[in-house]
Amino acid sequence: MKTSANLFSGLDLLSSAVVILDADARITYANAAAEHLFEISVKALRGQKLGALFLNGEHLNEVFREAVQHRFADKRLDLTLERAGRESLQVHVIVTALDNPDTPVLIELRENVQQLKLDREERLLDQSQANKELIRNLAHEIKNPLGGIRGAAQLLEFELPERDAKDLREYTQVIIKEADRLQTLVDRLLAPHRHPHIVGDVNIHEVCERVRSLIMAEFPQGLTIRRDYDLSVPEFRGDKEQLIQAVLNIAHNAAQALSARIKAGDAVLTLQTRIARQVTLAKVRYRLALDLHIIDNGPGIPPEIRDRIFYPLVSGTEGGSGLGLTLAQNFVQQHMGVIECESRPGYTDFRILIPLP
Repeated sequence: MKTSANLFSGLDLLSSAVVILDADARITYANAAAEHLFEISVKALRGQKLGALFLNGEHLNEVFREAVQHRFADKRLDLTLERAGRESLQVHVIVTALDNPDTPVLIELRENVQQLKLDREERLLDQSQANKELIRNLAHEIKNPLGGIRGAAQLLEFELPERDAKDLREYTQVIIKEADRLQTLVDRLLAPHRHPHIVGDVNIHEVCERVRSLIMAEFPQGLTIRRDYDLSVPEFRGDKEQLIQAVLNIAHNAAQALSARIKAGDAVLTLQTRIARQVTLAKVRYRLALDLHIIDNGPGIPPEIRDRIFYPLVSGTEGGSGLGLTLAQNFVQQHMGVIECESRPGYTDFRILIPLP
């Protein structure tokens, strides 16, 4: 006969804490993440009343009774976990009713910080998809009349009377040049949708070294680029050129933000690689992921645009197009990954997570 530990052993692979309760609301199984969350061994947890571990556990007891009566499929609530000698912890709890009288309730627990991160990532992916559709449609709507405007300006220039041509050509040239500038912008907006995804073996350190050489060529004085590589990161299948462009866009933005420190001679840009374990990306769990950080000691991202930096045409630099981070996010998402950002004065960290084989 299988024990509950054998039945639910697959739950040990999850990063979120999971406990199974018996009909008396006592813990009959807890996964490894639950051990870590409660800071108690599975052996010590087994047989305990789960509600007793929380400061407001009576709410959980009430929801447990509703679950046993099958009054809902799953329900969410926030509880405060009591920890001896340490600050209490806010935990997001998902209670799920099971069709088993011996183990009627499964409970998933996540630190509220983790839940907020997952919710933000989901919103970011939804927004990114909406941005792609908006950009594609808007670019095509602009592209057609733009060609007509430029063509009409050229025809008008040819038809100008000789006596007025010199004075009036200045105006037709303004129309043509501005049409060309907008055409370039439209082409950049459509770039991710035009070029095929060329897959090959990618060494992320070759990508980082290529970006480093390009940045150093543009900023040869006053900027130090530190390399902090984990050489155990394996190669993976991806589009090398897209990843170079994504990392370059982020690093170039960082270098521009470091302009004051470059003049002072103390600007530092760090390229760091690590392996992340048990990572959830777009609701999919991966055992291993590339964890690439691009860190600078600049002034930080202005608070008013911090939540919108991946939106198209949003820029924190004078004269910026606001497309660099949008394209970087698109390219990384084509590799099933995501870009996260943490920023404060003196420290900005763009983190790229991409699943590894």
